[in-house]
Amino acid sequence: MRTGFPASGTQRFERATDTQQFGEELGKHLEAGDVVILDGPLGAGKTTFTQGIAKGMQVKGRVTSPTFVIAREHRSEVGGPGLIHMDAYRLLGEDPDADDADPIGALDSLDLDTDLDSAVVVAEWGGGLVEQIADAYLLVSIDRDSAVAEDPDSEARIFSWEWRNGA
Repeated sequence: MRTGFPASGTQRFERATDTQQFGEELGKHLEAGDVVILDGPLGAGKTTFTQGIAKGMQVKGRVTSPTFVIAREHRSEVGGPGLIHMDAYRLLGEDPDADDADPIGALDSLDLDTDLDSAVVVAEWGGGLVEQIADAYLLVSIDRDSAVAEDPDSEARIFSWEWRNGA
C-alpha cells in the first residue's frame, strides 16, 4: 500500500455514501499484491465499502456481492492493478476449519485470469483463509451493532482497520 493512508484506525460512518467515500480513499492507496480482508455480519456494508475501493482504484464493472459467484474480477481502466472481489466463506464451503480444507487449492481452483500478485484482493469473510496467501494484509472490521444499540434507528457503521502479518 502506498503511503498516505493510516496503517490502522477507527472511524464511524453515518451513511452508506460515507462508507463508499472511505473505501474510495483506501482504493487510491492500494497496490498490486495488497490483500484486504473484510470482517462483519451480514448487512454490515462490506460490498458497499468494496464499491468505494473499486471507484478509488478506477476498475471496470459494477461491484456487487460475490456471494453467488464466489469471486469477480474487475480490470483497471487506467493501467493499474485489477480488483479481485471474493466471498471467502463460500470458497471453502461450510467448514473452513475442517482438516481437509485447502485454502490455497480453493483459490487456485477459481482459475482467475489475473495473477493474485498483480491485483488487489478484497475478501469478504476472509478471516482464517485469505491471510494464508499474503505476507501482510489489511484487516477491516465493520461493527454495525454498537450504533444500533445506542439508537435503534441508526444506520451508522464503525470501521476499524489495521495491517497484520500473514503467512
